[in-house]
Amino acid sequence: MTTLQNRPNTALLIVDVQNGVVDSSHNRDEVIANINTLLTKARSEAVPVVWIQHSSDELKPDSAPWQWVPELIREAAEPLVHKRYGDSFEDTELESVLAERGVGHVVVTGAQTDACIRSTLHGAVARGYDATLVGDAHTTENLTEYGAPAPELVISHTNMYWSWQEAPGRMAGTTDTADVTF
Repeated sequence: MTTLQNRPNTALLIVDVQNGVVDSSHNRDEVIANINTLLTKARSEAVPVVWIQHSSDELKPDSAPWQWVPELIREAAEPLVHKRYGDSFEDTELESVLAERGVGHVVVTGAQTDACIRSTLHGAVARGYDATLVGDAHTTENLTEYGAPAPELVISHTNMYWSWQEAPGRMAGTTDTADVTF
């Protein structure tokens, strides 16, 4: 279990499900539907939900690409963490948001698989968290023209390798939406 003291709770992280990030992503609608399923479940079980929103030259604050997809609705009481780096913990208040809620386990969803999702998962485990990737609730765009594998292969590979991650005193793994337990 987590190496963080007095942190028995789990939180759902929704990473960068913004118009400009997921508009052309693999299985966009299915992934967003799965995140909505997890969102409903987390809220019904009083599990903290933390929204993470990326800003960059391409994702300028308040622009249309920077906005959340319309299918996902954030409640006012749910924390919103703004970031500029792939790892959602890097130079943000995510750690303090989780600490205030006694969270030692994060369930990670969102985009992009090969960037912010991987960085956030590794950042969580390196900081002492248990980290679960929801295998059918993350996505990426097609970057094959730059030499990357097809999106479905990037997603599959990430699901596979994260299912075998481990670190002293910490757990990691991959599960599907239907099997998530908070």
